[in-house]
Amino acid sequence: MKRWLDRSLGALAMYKLVWISLAILSVAAITLAFLDLISPDPFALLASLPVAVGFSYLASGIGARIVRQRAHLESALITGLLVFFIMAPSLEPLGLLGIALASTIAGASKFLIAFRGRHIFNPAALGAYVFIFAPLGFPTWWVGTPLLQPLIVVAAFLILYRTRRLDLGLVFIVVAASIRIALTVAGGGTLTDALSFTFASSQLIFFVGFMLSEPLTLPPRRWQRLSIAAIVALLFAIPFSLGPIFSDPLLALLIGNLIAFAFTQRRTIRMTLTETEEIAPGTWELTFAPHRPLSFRPGQYIELSLPHPSPDLRGARRYFTISSAPSAGATLSITFTAPERSSSFKAALLALPRGADVNATGIWGDFVLPRKTSEPLLLVAGGIGVTPFASQIAHSHLHDDERDIVLVYATSRTETLPFSGLFVEAGVRVIVFGPQLAESLPAGWVLGSEGRMNGDALSALVPDLAGRRVYLSGPPALVNDLKSTLRANGARRIHTDYFSGY
Repeated sequence: MKRWLDRSLGALAMYKLVWISLAILSVAAITLAFLDLISPDPFALLASLPVAVGFSYLASGIGARIVRQRAHLESALITGLLVFFIMAPSLEPLGLLGIALASTIAGASKFLIAFRGRHIFNPAALGAYVFIFAPLGFPTWWVGTPLLQPLIVVAAFLILYRTRRLDLGLVFIVVAASIRIALTVAGGGTLTDALSFTFASSQLIFFVGFMLSEPLTLPPRRWQRLSIAAIVALLFAIPFSLGPIFSDPLLALLIGNLIAFAFTQRRTIRMTLTETEEIAPGTWELTFAPHRPLSFRPGQYIELSLPHPSPDLRGARRYFTISSAPSAGATLSITFTAPERSSSFKAALLALPRGADVNATGIWGDFVLPRKTSEPLLLVAGGIGVTPFASQIAHSHLHDDERDIVLVYATSRTETLPFSGLFVEAGVRVIVFGPQLAESLPAGWVLGSEGRMNGDALSALVPDLAGRRVYLSGPPALVNDLKSTLRANGARRIHTDYFSGY
């Protein structure tokens, strides 16, 4: 089941997963309203939906034009759908005007309330929060109704799973739900009532799945994200009042966004393509020159934004692990495989001429080596999952870190392996699993076997495996299988990086 889930979700871009989930919820809500099973007027829902989405599109387009950027239409659709689920649906002109203005503020805020091209606040939250103080419309979170909760739970799980943010969701839910349940019981309510309200009749799951998880308003490191989740949960669940300001889920998220902004790359990253090179058959390395100095840690990844005609289901934004070392001059490289029938994004990327400008939304990731260089490491890569290790090994070699590294490389290639020159120069011990002829491998490299890599084989080739910190990178199925078998063979400190939908 997990393997099927990884494969299925990996083929779908995160933005598409979110808007498709919201679209399904919209259809379900309108259907239930016509059946008189949920409280909103079905005709009010039918009237409010196009207003919310349409004005989000319009504001995003105008905002993008003002700052001379291209609007991201999937993002505009998501923002409009979120406003639809937050604001009170209406058939009245004033109510519809409130929804229109909330969507307009939300869409425009991505470009006009931004720092160096990067928006600070969750757009839908900002647009809806304004109407707590305005006399037009108001946020009701009508989506928090029992009959919609099963769909919301499934969608929230899929989004958090796809983005590897289940830990963030768990921290938020545990902290916020515990406080809400405790306060309800302390106030005289029963535990059954507290559980029912918290999980069946509130916005809690929708909030964490669709709003708190927004990647552009989250900080780059895991400990930072979990801290934000805990802070937002406290503000979400604990009632407070400071003059005209009082506790509200939207305010909790906006405060969390502001704190997260202190941790993030505070601008859109603008880069110029300087080189496109096929470093192995079907494997391409693209090198960019950032317009401003850029800092990252080896093993982190970048999200590129590349609007192009007729994008496929994987969308116009994609994550790529940085394959170059941070100190390798004023450039940054990404490396990926591109088969003949590649995604529209990769095809557009490879078609870019030298000198073309490309934007990135940020740098994230916790798949970084320990700062203590004396700790022995085992790096295990499946296919193109070797890219973070290229960055890490290049960085260590440039700084003469003298780390004790064993690199294990599982591949189906029979040609030259990407980065083999780097690994030879760095003096890394390399073990290859795959259809490689022993005589074609660089001197000193070991051919593990021509079959599938497994924990037993690794244990035989790396006898001190249990004493090494292990880093696993590659397709989800391979990473999950190896993680289990390595634990069975004594490995305890294992870090993973998934190349899902690569």
